[in-house]
Amino acid sequence: MNGNLTELLGYFKLEARITEKLLSQLTDASLNQRVTAKDRSLGEMAWHLVTSIPQMLRYLGLEVPGPATHERPPSSAQELREIYRQVSQAALMAMAHSWTDTSLSEVHEVYGYRWTKAQTVWALLFHQTHHRGAMTVLMRQAGLKLPDIYGPSRDSQESRT
Repeated sequence: MNGNLTELLGYFKLEARITEKLLSQLTDASLNQRVTAKDRSLGEMAWHLVTSIPQMLRYLGLEVPGPATHERPPSSAQELREIYRQVSQAALMAMAHSWTDTSLSEVHEVYGYRWTKAQTVWALLFHQTHHRGAMTVLMRQAGLKLPDIYGPSRDSQESRT
């Protein structure tokens, strides 16, 4: 994991854009898609991505405005997308204005682990990627098309032929 704030913020920005692209495919009706009644719906999973940003960064002493984990997700896909965009942008600005290359190595207790700030941001990014993968399955079940993420999706390949 790098100790360079500019690079770390670049990765955060890239992953936020990818998440926004995925969220842009959601519809209001698709937010209720779930595998079983015990599992999170697509909307709840997307909302979890939103609330995880301020929650995890708070462990590092960074206050990022955003909804609390107990708040219910919006019923509008567009509103969910917009809140994600606002929260991820606020996180980027807060990190850029509060941290330095040197401060990335500061250790904090996060969920019972002792992680540096850089490790925590990477954990947040990996967590987001993990849930985006699960979201794509629910999106397929809901009949939604998947955008290109780390390469072309089947949907974009089929539309080119």
